[in-house]
Amino acid sequence: MRKKEGLTVFWGSYLLAVGAVVLFATGAVAATYKIGAILAETGPASFLGGPESRSLRMLVDDINQRGGINGNQVELIVKDSGGSPEKAISFARQLIEEEKVFAIIGPSTSGETLKIKKICQQGKTILISCASAELIVNPLASYVFKTAPSDSYAAQQIFMTMQDMGITKIAVLAGNTGFGKAGKKQLEKIAPEYSVEIVAQEVYDKKTTDLSAVVAKLKANESIQAVINWSIVPAQSIVAKNIRQAGWDVPLFQSHGFANIKYVEAAGAAAEGIIFPASKLMVAESLPAGDQKDFLLKYKEMYENKFNEDISTFGGHSYDAMSILAKAIEQGGDDREKVRASIETIKDMIGTAGIFNFSATDHNGLGLDAFAMLTVKDGKFVLMNEKK
Repeated sequence: MRKKEGLTVFWGSYLLAVGAVVLFATGAVAATYKIGAILAETGPASFLGGPESRSLRMLVDDINQRGGINGNQVELIVKDSGGSPEKAISFARQLIEEEKVFAIIGPSTSGETLKIKKICQQGKTILISCASAELIVNPLASYVFKTAPSDSYAAQQIFMTMQDMGITKIAVLAGNTGFGKAGKKQLEKIAPEYSVEIVAQEVYDKKTTDLSAVVAKLKANESIQAVINWSIVPAQSIVAKNIRQAGWDVPLFQSHGFANIKYVEAAGAAAEGIIFPASKLMVAESLPAGDQKDFLLKYKEMYENKFNEDISTFGGHSYDAMSILAKAIEQGGDDREKVRASIETIKDMIGTAGIFNFSATDHNGLGLDAFAMLTVKDGKFVLMNEKK
């Protein structure tokens, strides 16, 4: 660990630890830090949960090889929710009541997280979600945190870009998931601040395989200058295909849920030109030299070398959650309340999603600058200002 220009930098996987301390009846500390994770390893949200699970397992393995945390090994218990809020509820109760974990990482989606927020708060179990809905941390719950930047910031970045492009009338598409519903509300709330009018809205099922009828309906409205699609499901690729198949040359904006290159691969040529907000991790090589770039490239190298696949924003969210917990455990030891309070004191901590500055009233710790606006060029993610 080193400090430079006020930023605490955690190198490689040495710092990436998270745990729940298992106590003997005598109160003595056992040789294991026990943590739970609820991640969508399978199902429609697997593009999120898959990378999150792989990052988490990779780092816990490395931690244990290096001697563990505070001299104790880490025991990881991962539950595959498949993106189901109902399963997330069951797993949260199981992890808290039966496994007696100290902390939970995840879930992958906003809908799942919002369903277990109260459970974790009542159980006084630290929850660090990998999802982005602002409702996760607002209203505040003392034991609930998240590492993904808030959807309100993503919406603002999109509308700022639209202002620059002279776009004032749009259509909004959203999946009927917790993420889609929360994002749609943010778009509706924030659009007037940027003189953008939502002239058409459609909500689709998360399992949909064809949106051509919806696209045809929107295309018939000649006032629409751009489309925003807000979801985390495969429909992100489907809507792009359907729009281009319809011969509709309209700018397509996606949410930050698009930040996995697999969505581009699924959409093929139809993904070209899609605009979306994402963490700077996705374009780490293009950043100016400095601690943040070094940190992001280190994670990218670790992940891609081990799994032979491109990084995504989502794997970074579990990476950050582990880093935050590791630092808090160093300060708070095996006292859950002290660890919870320690998270609120973390400042200037570089993560994959940005620079974290938590407080007693801010359990996300990120701001508008956590996002950069990206586009797809030649099947790759690039900064918008590099498109030309």
